[in-house]
Amino acid sequence: MRYAEGVHLTRTDENVSEIDTLAERFGGRVELEELLDDLGRRGRRSPMRARAVRRAYTFDAVDRRDPRWWPQGVTTSADASDTETVAGRRLVLVAWYAKQLPGDDDGQGSRVTFFDLDRRRYQHVLLVQPKVRDGKVIFEPLRVHAGGIVWHGPYLHVAATARGFHTCRIDDLLRVGPDETEAYGYRYLLPVRFSYKAETEEGHERLRYSFLSLDRSTDPPEILAGEYGRGETVSRRLAHFSLDPETLLLATAEDGLARPTMLDEGVGQMQGAVVARGRYHLTVSRGPWTFGSVFTGRPGDFRAHRWATPMGPEDVAYWPGSDELWSVTEHPRRRWIFAMKRSWFD
Repeated sequence: MRYAEGVHLTRTDENVSEIDTLAERFGGRVELEELLDDLGRRGRRSPMRARAVRRAYTFDAVDRRDPRWWPQGVTTSADASDTETVAGRRLVLVAWYAKQLPGDDDGQGSRVTFFDLDRRRYQHVLLVQPKVRDGKVIFEPLRVHAGGIVWHGPYLHVAATARGFHTCRIDDLLRVGPDETEAYGYRYLLPVRFSYKAETEEGHERLRYSFLSLDRSTDPPEILAGEYGRGETVSRRLAHFSLDPETLLLATAEDGLARPTMLDEGVGQMQGAVVARGRYHLTVSRGPWTFGSVFTGRPGDFRAHRWATPMGPEDVAYWPGSDELWSVTEHPRRRWIFAMKRSWFD
């Protein structure tokens, strides 16, 4: 296999013993089905008349208006499983990052939301980093922008911009009591199992992992990572990383490093990118008050579809069975999970 030169990812050791210690402290790991039976927040269908939108959902009143937590990444049960369901559910997962508000000692990190499309109910899960401090295993919020996520098999990958991305195992889900102040009131935690650290070879520019998606147009599938870039001098590359069909983790070269098989050029201000039916589909935000755009095509030949999305589109994922593109918007009072007809862009 040929690899693109200049950038690579190095996988860290797994936090197995630390997570085991946390699981023992909290009474064991929690099955995903248990979380899905405890979706305590109520979403709803919502009208949204952007050009390409087929249907949209929104969160409860608190989450729609919250100035601290901002939706960013999106993935679905269609990424996770060939059946396009998990535990019999059609699910959309949304990653959020927390802005630091006046009076906060520190940011609350990032979280992921499990949203059941049929029941229209959801639950937030705080993403955490296990650590050893003074000989004791603790956890801290995972403080990343979480601009993109991919759920594939048992793994959830979370974009960490210049640092690469972090990987959790859904099987490591933990439930905590109300007295755990470090959890900021969240009932469920998902710890980082290991990370893919972004590294750059001499003479090359570091790749930023602004967003992620699963590319099922290849066999085996690939992880597609891309850069948000604003201005002519800022790179906006698209990088493809092959997945090992046995482990479902990044394929590595003989030296143990994960290198992209391809580096393409996207467009300015990309918030998300996915390959569907042989073409790129790139989401571009036009700010909090203007409908967003989707660019389709191949590098060097992208076509802009304006007013295709609601205001502030972020990451994007493809659902093959329904031939839909799924995304999420970020701005308070204008927050939707929405599906677009892919064929609208033909």
